[in-house]
Amino acid sequence: QVQFVESGGGLVQPGGSLRLSCAASGIRFSIYAMGWYRQAPGKQRELVAGITSGGTINYVDSVKGRFTISRDNAKNTVYLQMNSLKPEDTAVYYCNGAVRPWPWGQGTQVTVSS
Repeated sequence: QVQFVESGGGLVQPGGSLRLSCAASGIRFSIYAMGWYRQAPGKQRELVAGITSGGTINYVDSVKGRFTISRDNAKNTVYLQMNSLKPEDTAVYYCNGAVRPWPWGQGTQVTVSS
């Protein structure tokens, strides 16, 4: 059974930082491209960062230079370091396959507010 467990969200002031973690199970994690997605209230879920099995990385323009995705295949975990956070980054953040998503986890709430 495929499962993703996201953690690390919270309330942070504009300009602050958070590091999200996502532990995956039930898949051969190391062979798949993984991604971090987010869904803000009233908006569609969007892919904000992806990392292939070989380490190639892509970001949506709105987070370039501020977010960093990484993975630890030994721990079946993908990370998202988020710096210089803005109120528009407020959303529920999820991890999943970057190409073909499996069932979604619970996500972790990130709220950027003063």
